[in-house]
Amino acid sequence: MKYLVTGGAGFVGSHLCESLLRKGEEVIALDNLSTGNFSNIQGLLSNPKFSFQQGSVLDKSLLSELCQGVDGIFHLAAAVGVKYVMENLISSIETNVKGTENVLESAYKNGNIKVLLTSSSEVYGKSLKKHFHEEDDLIIGPPHKYRWSYACSKALDEFLALGYYREKNLPVIIVRLFNVCGPRQTGRYGMVIPRLVSQALKGEPLTIYGDGKQLRSFLHVRDAVEGMIALMEERKAVGEIFNLGNPRGITIEELAYKIKEITGSSSPLQYIPYEEVYGPGFEDLRYRVPDIRKAKELVGFNPHHQLEDILREVIDYFKKENRP
Repeated sequence: MKYLVTGGAGFVGSHLCESLLRKGEEVIALDNLSTGNFSNIQGLLSNPKFSFQQGSVLDKSLLSELCQGVDGIFHLAAAVGVKYVMENLISSIETNVKGTENVLESAYKNGNIKVLLTSSSEVYGKSLKKHFHEEDDLIIGPPHKYRWSYACSKALDEFLALGYYREKNLPVIIVRLFNVCGPRQTGRYGMVIPRLVSQALKGEPLTIYGDGKQLRSFLHVRDAVEGMIALMEERKAVGEIFNLGNPRGITIEELAYKIKEITGSSSPLQYIPYEEVYGPGFEDLRYRVPDIRKAKELVGFNPHHQLEDILREVIDYFKKENRP
């Protein structure tokens, strides 16, 4: 099979490219390197089945060219991280919405190519449910709470994808990712695990935004990629939405203490109001833990790695790369 991976030089995208190549597939990675990193895929360039194209999903002619002879598209290219989105509101919305529309249009016009769209747990918004199910209502905050622009853009992506499925019979699959983590992830855009690990290894205070009681779950990137590939290969997944995450939750405060324990750090915990990090009017999600029964029943999705595995790998990666 031949696949196009948009956002292929990003954290998740690069791991996806590696997994596809290990399966013997041919892979084209497209990335504008705004948040992706060329070093993530540099080691793949020697593989004759891999090629990299620097460019944007906003370039419709380039997309159409890359879709020639492709069997499937993993669409990962998007604005990433709360911090990045808050600092780049217009371009984030443009990339998420126009980029997704371009990918869907190119897939349709070039032979009805199957598209797996990566959405986000952010679309569930402010719901206070402890475990989110794909059929749950989406409770989004108002426009002047800028954080919700990302959730709205990803929800619109889903509507677009399902619109192409219903009106044009384009085979689409939607996955909502829940806090994917692992080696190569950067804390630059607000990702909590790499940020706290880096601080712990430096002996700096571990910064916790808000009261630290917000509940999260963390999925190893290899488990995420395995689930995405399994769904892409499953005919019955077409036209459906799936949560991909780890159903085991932990508060951010507990996460910080666990990182201190594993690293042996004496760093203190430092609580910072959201307003100091993101500006006035910021709202956070209280709970973000998935119900994964739908993906489990269809393709046997079940995370093999637990939080401790993720933390040890991220810590080892930071030490190896001298990231701190």
